[in-house]
Amino acid sequence: MTVVVITGSTRGLGLGLAEAFLERGCAVMLSGRDQSRLAHGVSELAARFGPDQVDGCVCDVTNPQSVQALWDAAVARFGRVDVWINNAGLAHPSLPVRDLDPALARTVVETNLTGTIYGSQVALRGLVAQGGGQLFNVEGYGSRGELRASPSLAIYGATKSAVCYLSRALALEARGTGVQVGTLSPGMLATDLVTAQYADKPAEWQRAKRILNIFVERVETVSPWLAEHVLANRKNGVAIRWLTPLRLAGYFALAPFRRRDVFGQIGT
Repeated sequence: MTVVVITGSTRGLGLGLAEAFLERGCAVMLSGRDQSRLAHGVSELAARFGPDQVDGCVCDVTNPQSVQALWDAAVARFGRVDVWINNAGLAHPSLPVRDLDPALARTVVETNLTGTIYGSQVALRGLVAQGGGQLFNVEGYGSRGELRASPSLAIYGATKSAVCYLSRALALEARGTGVQVGTLSPGMLATDLVTAQYADKPAEWQRAKRILNIFVERVETVSPWLAEHVLANRKNGVAIRWLTPLRLAGYFALAPFRRRDVFGQIGT
């Protein structure tokens, strides 16, 4: 049974991935900072998939000791870790850098970048020691050079750009170790990572939503696709990307012929 650890997996993409891996017979260790939310997620998934397949551990990815404790808990519960996914991430309101709360800017950097570094360190040490496994870092807006810079997502985009570089470098470091390092790019999903950018901006949100509904997807659509590709992967340095240029072109080509509301009740 493949054992998967996912940081930030009590909601959004992380929870969707957990469900997708469980549906494919994997064991999954959930994690998050909120004890009550974590307990609820574990309880719900254990009721559906069985208590032998799922467990959880409170983890603050900005604390290296907490991240190590997550690895240790997964090994103690399931015997090993086969796939580690650094998914925990934060967005910020759509604002120029000069208007962003410095404390929030620091939290976004510490969670998205520093947390990914700590997770990568812990996972790579453990995976190399056990003789193999996979590490995936989740990309986001700003990860790829072909994406235009946003004047209102500078901090978030900078962290994801750094994660992209970090992942490429880690893949080089992993050569010959039996460990594969890659990235997961889910595209834009209908979660609070998107809607948080428009907090307290209802008019701007309504305008943005008309465009976003063309190409944004639901978590339950993308998560199974990503999980399938992770489980099938045998390559180091792989980039598993949902929103390819071809798929994006297809979304816009179909836009005049269909109406979509992927956000439903999510939003401001």
